[in-house]
Amino acid sequence: MAMTLITTNTSSNAASSSFTSSIDSTYKLYIFKFYDVNPATDGQKLMFQANASSQSGYNETITSTIFQAYHLEDDSGAALEYKASHDQAQGTAYQKITAGTGSDADESCAGELYLFNPSNTTYITHFMAKSNSYDSGLVSTNWFVAGYFNVTAAITGVDFKMESGNMDAVIKMYGVG
Repeated sequence: MAMTLITTNTSSNAASSSFTSSIDSTYKLYIFKFYDVNPATDGQKLMFQANASSQSGYNETITSTIFQAYHLEDDSGAALEYKASHDQAQGTAYQKITAGTGSDADESCAGELYLFNPSNTTYITHFMAKSNSYDSGLVSTNWFVAGYFNVTAAITGVDFKMESGNMDAVIKMYGVG
């Protein structure tokens, strides 16, 4: 299956990066690839939320799960663990998809978010994300996030932002099919 680049958002010291058009029935799979995301405030997580058709605001109900693998730069620790404090059980908050990313010039995060069949109005819309962060604590952290939007309306918008503060980021939206 071919990936088609639909749009690229390049943000500089921006509060968020929104995709408000072109998420429709053209593709059954949309992939958002984010590169060189650097928060203005140290230790912040990249998050996302969606908007359903005919709704306002990014506040759809989410059920999700997260686990992470990490390795400290000085080799003093490494682990694989479930992150219960960052998942949601019928929550409407923005979903965290990266670890706390450092704000130094050489620190950033990158990854992918998959949105499955967002135009379907019979079933819920599933998502999964994988990311890697150069954490503010000098650690490489790999996050795996999966869940669903508990709504049968079509998902028509996606918004990305940091947990706090602004960000520099390049986020590309692709359609697959």
